[in-house]
Amino acid sequence: MDREPIAIIGMGCRFPEAKNPQAFWELLCNGRDAITEVPASRWDNKLFYDPDISKPGKTNSRWGGFLEQVDEFDPQFFGISPRETQTMDPQQRLLLELAWEALEDAGQPPEALAGTPTGVFMGVSSFDYYELIAQNPINFSTYTGTGNLNCINANRLSYFFDFYGPSMAIDTACSSSLVAVHLACQSLWCGESSLALVGGVHIVTSPWMSVAYAQGGFMAADGRCKTFDAKADGYVRSEGGGLVILKPLSQALANGDRIYALVKGSAINQDGRSNGLTAPNPLAQEAVLRAAYQNARVSPGQVQYIETHGTGTKLGDPIEMTALGTVLSEGRAPGDYCAIGSAKTNIGHLEAPAGIAGLIKVALSLYYRQIPPSLHFTDPNPYIKFDKLPLRVQETLTPWPEKSTLAIAGVSSFGFGGTNSHVVLAEVGNPSPTPPWEGSPKEQRLERPIHLLTLSAKTQPALEELVSGYENHLKKHPELSVGDVCYTTNVGRSHFPYRLAVVTKSTQQLEEQLRTTVKGEETPGVLKSQKNVRKRPKLAFLFTGQGSQYVNMGRELYETQLTFRQALEQCEEILRPYLKHPLLEVLYPQEAQNSNSSLLDQTAYTQPAVFAIEYALAKLWESWGVKPKVVMGHSVGEYVAATVAGVFSLEDGLKLIALRGQLMQQLPAGGGMVSLLASESQVRQVIANYSSQIAIAAINGPESIVISGVGEALAEVCSKLEAMGIKTKPLQVSHAFHSPVMEPMLAEFEAVAKEITYHQPRIPLISNVTGKLVTDEITTAQYWVSHVREPVRFAQSMTTLQEEGYELFLEIGPKPILLGMGRQCLPEDVGVWLPSLRPPKQEWQQMLESLGQLYVTGMKIDWLGFNQDYPRQKVTLPTYPFQRQRYWLDLQENGHKLLGAIS
Repeated sequence: MDREPIAIIGMGCRFPEAKNPQAFWELLCNGRDAITEVPASRWDNKLFYDPDISKPGKTNSRWGGFLEQVDEFDPQFFGISPRETQTMDPQQRLLLELAWEALEDAGQPPEALAGTPTGVFMGVSSFDYYELIAQNPINFSTYTGTGNLNCINANRLSYFFDFYGPSMAIDTACSSSLVAVHLACQSLWCGESSLALVGGVHIVTSPWMSVAYAQGGFMAADGRCKTFDAKADGYVRSEGGGLVILKPLSQALANGDRIYALVKGSAINQDGRSNGLTAPNPLAQEAVLRAAYQNARVSPGQVQYIETHGTGTKLGDPIEMTALGTVLSEGRAPGDYCAIGSAKTNIGHLEAPAGIAGLIKVALSLYYRQIPPSLHFTDPNPYIKFDKLPLRVQETLTPWPEKSTLAIAGVSSFGFGGTNSHVVLAEVGNPSPTPPWEGSPKEQRLERPIHLLTLSAKTQPALEELVSGYENHLKKHPELSVGDVCYTTNVGRSHFPYRLAVVTKSTQQLEEQLRTTVKGEETPGVLKSQKNVRKRPKLAFLFTGQGSQYVNMGRELYETQLTFRQALEQCEEILRPYLKHPLLEVLYPQEAQNSNSSLLDQTAYTQPAVFAIEYALAKLWESWGVKPKVVMGHSVGEYVAATVAGVFSLEDGLKLIALRGQLMQQLPAGGGMVSLLASESQVRQVIANYSSQIAIAAINGPESIVISGVGEALAEVCSKLEAMGIKTKPLQVSHAFHSPVMEPMLAEFEAVAKEITYHQPRIPLISNVTGKLVTDEITTAQYWVSHVREPVRFAQSMTTLQEEGYELFLEIGPKPILLGMGRQCLPEDVGVWLPSLRPPKQEWQQMLESLGQLYVTGMKIDWLGFNQDYPRQKVTLPTYPFQRQRYWLDLQENGHKLLGAIS
């Protein structure tokens, strides 16, 4: 049956002299040999080395491929106690790190996978650390079993990440990790797993298996795998780990994942009764190759490169080449040679993870479309008849052959107990996913001019190291798109309590901002969390009232942000029956001097325009996951707050505000409003005799009052107030809102309000009329009639918010008018005050500064929603900087250092 390919979407590795896939690729391309003498920290070469292997307990090799820091780990990150870590096999520790790094490389935040049928398939076949533990009974503890059983290498990953799919350790010796790939693909194809973590690990802390293999004649005396060469005399043992993330291709395309290569098919089999338990069977090797290509629906003649098992043994290499030559000749044109190589010539034989190392090499080779050289090949092995085989050893770094068909490669791995595996890989080609931004050509061209980078860590030192790592990475890769970098950090990383956000325009600017941050300097656009943010703050939306409007408010967002644009256009459509001039023409006139600027200041247009801008801003914030726990509006702003809270529909809200504006516009001119720096009681005394003409329109703070009413009466009252030393400031308004002047329109407005369908608010809402949380009264027409006439009790509303525990305020409006007033109502230094728009600052700059501030205060952002309207791709970025410390057995006894006592 036809099965879709499996995508390799992420990888992590730790190989000799290669701490990640990028370093491994550089090592391969540069043809480097990573083999060294056995470090004294592992064991004393003098005790075990002897060129004469007839001597018991001796090895003829002083060489190996080794990792640094295998004794170090960050248990706090993985929620493991130091005591448990002490007896925990470093293989388990390394796989935890590699799993995290591979998921980050894949842009898959681990918490999003918790509870899913994600499978874990790990190749592991050694237990050196347990040998060290067993040297002294005092080393055994509660954790020794779980710390050293091979199955826990896989099971611990499933436990830590909360995966519910299959979880198994596979031991077929050298082919373990490639067999794991085969089993993982089967699990994905049958729907048992939705995603799979696949890999292998091997850490060498004991010399005894090296001694055993040397005694068996497997080890090369010079410590080099001279694969395919006449001097081939065995292999060199190495350590390391590799892990890849696999996902069905259709899902990877749907999620916009970066894909290194595709697994087209695979096969495993057994040698059966060969010439010996560890002797290869050429017929079995041919069979596994044919089965793999048949499963992959690929003709062997199409294969352009094979990453061979290629250990560099005199017997094994010729048998493998003969089997390959027999199968790959089928359907192959004369002179069409297949390149062959072996990563073992660079990094030695990793044993259990050898197969995954080969797979990672080939996936990178297909991704970068280059084939790296195989080393230590000078004179062909005389037992390999290259003149009769369509195979050629890859001796230099070359581009992948240009063919009319997709690039195809194979990876072989054979266990010395006879379990064979072969995996068929292909380049991605040019699949045609439906982009999430698909729409009209105009929509496809949308681009955000400013971006937001988000970095986080579990500790402050880790965050500082991460910032430094990103600065170095961007310096090394200036070609990276700043949008892709920010997208990857937004959607492809977990977000921890210690946070930093950077508002930036370009990769170069971002590098500079990170550089100055590393130096400890205050940097524009860089926002930092002031403390370890663990508790998510409660957010209040404050909706601005009239007086905040201006021509072109929100225009940059309208032109570059699809969600905002769609909300504004929806409002315009609903308002068409109520407005003579279309809303967007009033907001965004063709010429700035257009008379529409005066239209916007007519309350018939001001009120629906402010409503529409604020509604679009609210929808934009909500699409980013920024959702209020409470809403409050100032005068006209309360209509938007009520709509957002679900008191009435958008259609009813716009109808109500549009007709409110019309009825007020029809009232005679001549009224006015004045702002006063005085207490409510002082003002009430002065206006007591003017109750039919003047009223308090708003109580904005303890010493901030607005009065409204008939012009002549206002002038008299202002004179009296100024005589008392009270400052007055006339406001630029078209009418005397919230005053007796409004009364002629109340009856008509009530009739309109009675046509509206009301609901209980879904979000708590603070009332302008009472300054308290609303109750059933907001679902009546009478409430909205009173709202026209009664004062706006903003100060009392802010007090209520504080009493309810709110200290994070986001103003939803064209200007941050309420933030300044709100600060006056609360104690000094209380509250985080964030605007949506703050002219003349660029709109995106302000929006992202506020979003970044919300992020560093601990708010959970919907980063997929934030990026949904823009074409982005995940890119390779630095992974988490684990804060490692040494955790190792104390193997001192009688003053002598025992084996494996890494120092």
